[in-house]
Amino acid sequence: MFLQIEFESDIPIYQQIKNQIIRGIALGELKLGEDLPSVRQLASDIGINFHTVNKVYNQLKQEGWVVIHRKSGVMINPDLNVYNNKQYIESLDELLKFTTAEAYLRGVTKEKFIELIEENYNKYF
Repeated sequence: MFLQIEFESDIPIYQQIKNQIIRGIALGELKLGEDLPSVRQLASDIGINFHTVNKVYNQLKQEGWVVIHRKSGVMINPDLNVYNNKQYIESLDELLKFTTAEAYLRGVTKEKFIELIEENYNKYF
């Protein structure tokens, strides 16, 4: 697994890791059932505190993206439910309310906003 961490970014390191793992699943770079590096190994590879990686893995577990086994480690959830559910749609709507408001206030046109969404969404086909 290849992660690109921007240490100077405003986005916290744990969030960057989490986002890249989820994106990796969507792009097919990470397969269902695939093992992820151990907490200590990933922390060592990136050069960060292992508690940061532990936080990421626990959040991913709570959201159903990974499963954690005491003996075999962390793997992409082989039974990942990728179908829409009401709770996710509601949280997505909340996120989009903020994102669209910010885009509007920064002068992004509706057409450009939709174009950006379509370009990004189409990367997952």
